[in-house]
Amino acid sequence: MLVEKRKTSSAEIPTGSLADMAFLLLIFFLVVTTIGSDKGIDLVLPPEGDVKPIPMKNIMNILLNDNGDILIDEEPRLLNQVKDIVKDRVAKNDKLIVSVKTTRVTPYRVFIAVLDQLKQADARKISIAEPDK
Repeated sequence: MLVEKRKTSSAEIPTGSLADMAFLLLIFFLVVTTIGSDKGIDLVLPPEGDVKPIPMKNIMNILLNDNGDILIDEEPRLLNQVKDIVKDRVAKNDKLIVSVKTTRVTPYRVFIAVLDQLKQADARKISIAEPDK
């Protein structure tokens, strides 16, 4: 008597092409995705050691305190006023140096916002003072 073998079909899902599809998806996302890079602050720093005396009439002081308040020549100002004030002062004195001083806990976003305002006001000479310890 001839017994026939039963052909049993397995209930597996073919996974042979799954690795290929995962690899293709990985390549697709690597090619399509753009990674943002932080460009930092675009400032040209002078060489170390150059110290020149500067007349006080050519210096404009901007102080950013712990709370993020902006003081221009010791008077509190709003952020949206900085551009106009600096632009007016630069127009009157082309040798004006804007000195920006912060504290150690000044919010970074306020510092960047003030630097943006100075850039929009065409202030070419900006001094960033080291915070007090």
